[in-house]
Amino acid sequence: MSRLPRLTLPGYPHHIVQRGNNRQAIFGDEADYQRLLDELKAQAAAHQVAVHAYVLMTNHLHLLVTPETADGVPLMMQGLGRAYVRYFNRRHDRSGTLWEGRYRSTLIEAERHLLACMAYIDLNPVRAGLAADPADYPWSSHAHGVGLRGDPLVTPHPLYWALGNTPFARERAYADLVHAGLDAGQHTDLARAVHSGWALGGADFVRDLQRRAERRVVRAPRGRPPKPAD
Repeated sequence: MSRLPRLTLPGYPHHIVQRGNNRQAIFGDEADYQRLLDELKAQAAAHQVAVHAYVLMTNHLHLLVTPETADGVPLMMQGLGRAYVRYFNRRHDRSGTLWEGRYRSTLIEAERHLLACMAYIDLNPVRAGLAADPADYPWSSHAHGVGLRGDPLVTPHPLYWALGNTPFARERAYADLVHAGLDAGQHTDLARAVHSGWALGGADFVRDLQRRAERRVVRAPRGRPPKPAD
């Protein structure tokens, strides 16, 4: 079966995950984490992609981004992957692939899922047992969202700005949202969407996407369509 073409459209939030080959570590030390962030910042700027949230885990990374152009995300991820692998192989005296394969991604409906997706990304280190609190993990955008530090990589989404009329109000509201966590359904929906490549949103959102996209944006219903009534 042929691979599903990636769904990528300008102006929509994209949730992206890239894993290490055979789940191997993609970072050796703090210098590697910082190098990937530097490369991501350069590639995002070069290809007009706004980065709203990110987390770098030991063997994978998550991004939440909005591209300005149709090829912004593919070009950013291609440039990031190649540049980081060259650096990593040279620094650690290795050769060959570092990535599991092509990155996985999906489009999400901002009004329904963007803030939940940001929380999903921020909570990755907690779920993995790498930190007791998202604020304790240094390699994510969470600290920027809750006002603990500025992060030049991050471009806040308008829905984040809408959380409050002042920086303190926005940061407090976002911190409360993350600490409230996600219910099982939200977590499952976000994880399933990014790994399957099917869009995540309501019926109107899906219809709008389908008019713009060159392939199906959600999985077709199983079975034969019902017969028309007599």
